[in-house]
Amino acid sequence: MDDKRTTATAGLRLDDKAIEAARHELHEGAVTPAYGPWRDDIVGLLNDALATELTCVLRYRRHHFTAEGLASPKIADEFLVHANEELAHADRLAARIVQLGGEPDFNPDSLHQRSHAEYDDAQDLHAMLRANLVAERVAVESYRQMIALVADKDSTTRRLLEDILADEEEHADELKDWLAKS
Repeated sequence: MDDKRTTATAGLRLDDKAIEAARHELHEGAVTPAYGPWRDDIVGLLNDALATELTCVLRYRRHHFTAEGLASPKIADEFLVHANEELAHADRLAARIVQLGGEPDFNPDSLHQRSHAEYDDAQDLHAMLRANLVAERVAVESYRQMIALVADKDSTTRRLLEDILADEEEHADELKDWLAKS
């Protein structure tokens, strides 16, 4: 048997050079050299996603506090639930950015330019539902594209994006149902 470590499956081998490189640059934490040239690009994608989530938090919270009409108490409560879930997404994205050695960009001055979703100040409950559904659909498409871009370059980030995508799809379905009832 040669000196290379093998997995249980014949023919698959770990990359000894990558393992040796992981023994160095300890200040990088979980980020090994295998992250290669993609790390900065991935941090950029994550910061744009962070801006999107923060914009959604603000939009949902505004709608929560300003919703009026017969169905508004129940829908306003749902807006707050969505706002809190979007904030949790933002926190997870920021934590991953830091884990990758980047800095999460919470700068409110550039939030609008970096966000994929729009802020909305609608007064009408139907318009609020529509704006939130549009934003969720934009988020779904954005996350799908980010997942494809990240692909096998960073499996941890890909799984994070897939988890958030599942939540965004659920939000879109809930909003579609609320919109159909309004």
